[in-house]
Amino acid sequence: MILAEFERSGVSAAQFARQTGLKYATLAAWVLRERRARLGEGGPKVRLLEAVAEENCGNNKPLVVELPGGARLEIQDSQQAALAGALLRTLGKSC
Repeated sequence: MILAEFERSGVSAAQFARQTGLKYATLAAWVLRERRARLGEGGPKVRLLEAVAEENCGNNKPLVVELPGGARLEIQDSQQAALAGALLRTLGKSC
């Protein structure tokens, strides 16, 4: 009931904890536990994809990442690799 009231309140967890006299850490733990239960045990499932590395031997060929569904990413140099890493970290964050 407390978590439902928190969701309806529209205030931050810290503010809700102050208003209700709960410890913030307790409320945060309850919220985390409830969200994990909604997502299933342990949070979102991880999918593994096959990685195939071909011999490059200095041919300056791009690194190509192809994902199910047709998404394709070609990385030509280290700057693009850094950008690709940032993109994947951003996409990997839960909403």
